[in-house]
Amino acid sequence: MTPLVRKLAAENGVDLSTVKGTGVGGRIRKQDVIAAAEAAKAAAPAPAAAAPAVGAPKKAPVLEVSPLRGQTIKMPRIRKVIGDNMVKALHEQAQLSSVVEVDVTRLMKLRGKAKDSFAAREGVKLSPMPFFVKAAAQALKAHPAINARINEADGTITYFDSENVGIAVDSEKGLMTPVIKNAGDLNIAGIAKATADLAGKVRANKITPDELSGATFTISNTGSRGALFDTIIVPPNQVAILGIGATVKRPAVIETEEGTVIGVRDMTYLTLSYDHRLVDGADAARYLTAVKAILEAGEFEVELGL
Repeated sequence: MTPLVRKLAAENGVDLSTVKGTGVGGRIRKQDVIAAAEAAKAAAPAPAAAAPAVGAPKKAPVLEVSPLRGQTIKMPRIRKVIGDNMVKALHEQAQLSSVVEVDVTRLMKLRGKAKDSFAAREGVKLSPMPFFVKAAAQALKAHPAINARINEADGTITYFDSENVGIAVDSEKGLMTPVIKNAGDLNIAGIAKATADLAGKVRANKITPDELSGATFTISNTGSRGALFDTIIVPPNQVAILGIGATVKRPAVIETEEGTVIGVRDMTYLTLSYDHRLVDGADAARYLTAVKAILEAGEFEVELGL
C-alpha cells in the first residue's frame, strides 16, 4: 500500500489488517479504506441523546402574614348573604357532582394563534373562559333539564328558553356572580366582551342589582386559581352549576389512525353539580359529554377569524 493509504487509514481509524484490497495482487487502495470507514460508521450505534436540561428548582413563595390573623371581626354583610344562600341551597336541594376529563389541546392552540389579532380587533383579551361558556350554553339548548328551575310552591318545573349564564367572580368583597344575559345567542367575541365588562364592574364596585340577577345556570372557574376541580354548590333557584378546573399539561392516551399512542396534552376537568330532584346522573353525564365533545372538536376558527 502507498503512504497515502496508510495516512488515510490512520485518520479514519481503519485497521488495515481487516481491509481486503481490490487492487492488483490484493493491493489496498484509497477506495478500500474509504469504504471500510463508511461501513464502520454505519455499523456504529447511534450516540445517546443528550439529557434534557433541568430547570432551576422552584422557590417557595414569600407569604405575607395577614392583618386579620388573631382578630375577631363582624362578618361582612356580603359574606353573610353568600353563606345564607349556600346553606339554603344545600338544605333545599339533593346535590351531587359528576366529573369528566377534557382534552383542550386543540382549543388552546387555536387561542394561542388567534389571541393577538382577536385583542386588536375586539378590544378585549381572549382568555379560555369564553370557549367554555360558549360550549356550556350551546349544550344547554339540547339538555333543558340542566337549564331549569323547580317551583316549590306550585309543584312545577320551568324549562328556560334562554341561557342566562352567571359567572362567578372573585373580588375583595367576596364571591359575586354577574350574569351574561342570553349567552346562548352570543359568539366568542360577545361572550369575551360581556365577561370582561361584568368582571371589571364587580372589581370596581360598579355592578348593578340587575346585572347580578336572572341567572338560569352558573359557571365557576376555580381553575383560574390552580384548583384541579371543585365540588361546587348549586345556587338557589337553579338546578346545576359547571366548575372549570385548571388546564395542565400531562401524558394522555391518544387514538390515532396509526394506533394508540401517548402524548403530552392540555387537559382539564369539568365538574357539574346538580339537583338530583330534577337532574339524574345520566342527564348530567349526557350534558357533560356534549360540552366535552364541543370543546375537544374546537371548531371555532370562523369565529376567531382564522
